Amino acid sequence: MAFFRSVSRSLLWRHPKPHASLWRSLSGAAPKEERIDAAGYHVAGGPSFMRGAVFWEPNRPLTIEEFHMPRPKAGEVLIKTKACGVCHSDLHVMKGELPFSSPCVVGHEITGEVVDHGAHTDTGVIKRFPIGSHVVGAFIMPCGNCCFCVKGQEDLCEAFFAYNRAKGTLYDGETRLFLRSNDCFPHPLPRPHPHLNSLLHSLPLPASKIAKAFGAAEIIAVDVLDEKLQSARMLGATHTVNALKEDVVDKIKEITGGMGVDVAVEALGKPLTFMQCTKSVRDGGKAVMIGLAPTNAMGEVDITRLVRRQIKIIGSYGARARQDLPHLVKLAETGIFNLQNTVSRKCKFEEANSAYEDLNHGKIVGRAVVELM
Repeated sequence: MAFFRSVSRSLLWRHPKPHASLWRSLSGAAPKEERIDAAGYHVAGGPSFMRGAVFWEPNRPLTIEEFHMPRPKAGEVLIKTKACGVCHSDLHVMKGELPFSSPCVVGHEITGEVVDHGAHTDTGVIKRFPIGSHVVGAFIMPCGNCCFCVKGQEDLCEAFFAYNRAKGTLYDGETRLFLRSNDCFPHPLPRPHPHLNSLLHSLPLPASKIAKAFGAAEIIAVDVLDEKLQSARMLGATHTVNALKEDVVDKIKEITGGMGVDVAVEALGKPLTFMQCTKSVRDGGKAVMIGLAPTNAMGEVDITRLVRRQIKIIGSYGARARQDLPHLVKLAETGIFNLQNTVSRKCKFEEANSAYEDLNHGKIVGRAVVELM
């Protein structure tokens, strides 16, 4: 968790048809017209097949499979994946804690290079994303047109939750060599940085730097491992609390002179940390929940304090791709936080399983990244 005081005020990405048709080993089950559409497409001078890390069922290792190259449609770009972050959200799926259609490709934090455009793509899109340009991808790929997108709530996009996953129900992942995307999903990078997206999503580490950039005077990091707390201090935390050694709420109140913090961010999705988060904020403070939890997990809250002291509990899923991502990239480019120090492990494509296994056992301090370059 991360707590802030005195703050001055987030591969085939999109395919509306069953994904099994794109897998080389399963292509015989695809409709004939779809096999014809996918077969034979390749980037100029490149392959017609690619590899991806496939999730089949809970507690089963990922397997490396071959896929037909995705063909970008009008208004879409084809991105060659350079790196993908190893995230707890994927781990929830792999452990069966969250319902998820399978088989699918895991991963949702990528950087890559534009290698092709769909036929009849608008010249404005081509100019913004020329071939060879480097991009960072948002977790959410909004349609830009639904009632939520026009109000700026892109992480609630109706289209994203309607067509963007495995088997045509929601999103498929990014630990594969190529993905296709609409122009709302990526953001151009002024220079190559293969690990940028994973670092921007790796809370609470960059959160401390971002909080400091926006005026936080005191930043408190909470964890159960001293090495992770040491890393948090290197990235901007002014105080740390080991939850195994101290009472989290009491210690935070002590640090803040009995008041509590202005903003608390919960990143684990656990009932205990949910409750600690709500108890640690000051009167009128905000408790922001970003950690995913197993299905039907519940968190307790002191209702009377919530009402009388006007505590705000906010769920935050994936941020706003078109508004927030450019600001985060700008912060990273200006050196607000040291990105290189955040990456603690770089894995080969074939080492994805071991990376997720280590993440599950708390062995990764900082951020692990799967490199597909």
